[in-house]
This record gives sequence, C-alpha cells and structure tokens, in this order.
Amino acid sequence: MKELKDYVNQKNSWNILFGQRNLSLEYATDRQRIADMIDSDLAPENLTCDGELPRATVIARHRQLTRVARQLTALDPTVKFYEYYA
Repeated sequence: MKELKDYVNQKNSWNILFGQRNLSLEYATDRQRIADMIDSDLAPENLTCDGELPRATVIARHRQLTRVARQLTALDPTVKFYEYYA
C-alpha cells in the first residue's frame, strides 16, 4: 500500500503546481482517476518515453506501476484499467 500512497503523493505534488485539487484514496471517483493515470503511465509511449529510456528503466517502471495497480485494485476492485491486466 506504501507504493500506492507514494504514487498518489507524487501525482498530488504535480496537482499543486497546476492548481488542481488533491486526489484521495477515500473517494471512488478519485480512485478511478488514479487508475486512469496508471493506465496513462503504462501506455507504451509514456512507459518508454517514446523509446528513449533504457530497457532496464522501462522494466523497473513497469513493475512499479503494476504493483501500484494491484494495490489499487485490492483497495477497490471496481476500478477499471485498460493497459494493466491482473
């Protein structure tokens, strides 16, 4: 669960910069927004930074994002993913 909280905190730090409200794991709508962000991060072009990242970095990012997705799914089985498959 720590990785999920770290992921949300990272996204919230960007939200502050852009004047958006913080996400919370307490609300179903926010949990789905987080799932959508994970999906976006798992998209091949984002995961690899358009092919610029070394393979080892891509593998590490993929593992971290799938762990976060599993933790979110464990918290709320109703969230929908398109890039992550359990």
